[in-house]
Amino acid sequence: MTTYLVVVGLIIFFIYMVRMPGDSYKAALPPLDGSGQAVARRLESHVRTLCSHPEGRNYIEKKGLALARDYIVGQFRSSGYQVEFDVYQIACEDYANIEVMRLGEAYPDEIIVVGAHYDAVAGAPGANDNGSGVAALLELADRFKGAVLPRSIRFVAFVNEEPPHFMTGTMGSDVYARQVARRKENIIAMYSLETIGYFRDDADSQHYPLPFGLFYPNQGNFIAFVGNLRSRSLVTRSVDAFRAHATFPSEGIAAPAFIPGINWSDHRSFWKQGYPAVMITDTALYRYPYYHMPQDTPDKVDYDRMVYVVQGLEKMLVDLLRSKGK
Repeated sequence: MTTYLVVVGLIIFFIYMVRMPGDSYKAALPPLDGSGQAVARRLESHVRTLCSHPEGRNYIEKKGLALARDYIVGQFRSSGYQVEFDVYQIACEDYANIEVMRLGEAYPDEIIVVGAHYDAVAGAPGANDNGSGVAALLELADRFKGAVLPRSIRFVAFVNEEPPHFMTGTMGSDVYARQVARRKENIIAMYSLETIGYFRDDADSQHYPLPFGLFYPNQGNFIAFVGNLRSRSLVTRSVDAFRAHATFPSEGIAAPAFIPGINWSDHRSFWKQGYPAVMITDTALYRYPYYHMPQDTPDKVDYDRMVYVVQGLEKMLVDLLRSKGK
């Protein structure tokens, strides 16, 4: 009887983690119109520029990191934003998170943060990880440049997500999240755009930690919303809003952070400060064979499919910014 209750309890717990509202998009993707094609070209241009320094962009190759920082700043400014820098030091060297904000009119103190790290792991160009996330960040920021919204939205490019800073106090998002917590800012949601540009339709192109393969597709053609148990409400609301508008497959999970991959990005830094946060991802190493490798080059990124992701995220964010409840 005890074993039976344990098994039933585990089944209920897994359903709680993986069950999401709405239905994932199943039909063939509609053809991109001229506007969508222009977005795809912009996304590709962002990724190629971020990957243009031959030695990469990381804490060792500071020139490449500085070029990426300057490019992001230029793009934010070309969208009409006032750029703010969150500068901190590691071994007497300056590093900077980069942020811009669109202030809400009715509830300006309620803030949604959308972030992506702009460094790459040493030895890799970092096209998908995380040029794709930064490209989407820049495109979304541009789309919100003239928006009139009740709540505030902040776009942040984080530095030093990759090792040796990963999951340490020198990680850019960790520094940033501690600062906003000290200021008692009301971050009602944080989204980490992490490795979002690789998609495959063939069977068995998607993998998972055991036993999650029992609950999710074996085709790597969807975007995933990933949160911990405390962020489950944000995960479900986000998936629901995305599915209401997006013409792109999506999956969601809210699971304990100890499961491999659940906390592998900047959203973890916000969890540590008690903020709800979600990673939006193509699942990285569970799908992408070039994760953290020299072959993570711009030709591997599927810019056309990224357009559908960005379009869905824009509409999802608008819904959440305008929603009556937090």
